[in-house]
Amino acid sequence: MDQLRDDLLEFIERAIDGLSAILEDLGDELANRRPDLPGANSCFAILTHCLGVMEYWGGEVIAGRSIVRDRPAEFLATGHVADLVERAGRAKAQLRVDVAGRDLRDPVSKRPARLPYVNNGSVLDHVLEEVAQHLGHVEITRDLLKRQASRETGS
Repeated sequence: MDQLRDDLLEFIERAIDGLSAILEDLGDELANRRPDLPGANSCFAILTHCLGVMEYWGGEVIAGRSIVRDRPAEFLATGHVADLVERAGRAKAQLRVDVAGRDLRDPVSKRPARLPYVNNGSVLDHVLEEVAQHLGHVEITRDLLKRQASRETGS
């Protein structure tokens, strides 16, 4: 079980590293821009959301820490990419602390209402699901933003 837990954490970290690399490539201006699509989010906001996912599901649901999370605000977040990438590094380390020594088969510390996640393994699976799908969103968003930017500059 330790190896499975470590594998899940590795995949989660790879997705966060991929998200961080895209934001660094985009820079502050493009990372904070929303593509010209209804309801689209900025890459900065999506990574902020992923860090909220990790903190809530790992910190509160698995580890039992009390987390104050403003999920809607995650999608409005803006700021400097370097600061968010640094925060991502801390979030990865904290998730490792939150799940260290925990058996994936054990019940979660706090079971969210109306959700089927009853053990640590299913919660880590959910975190991986979220960060992996959002990595895909950010890859597409990056491509849209770069295309928009090149059209604006005529290059």
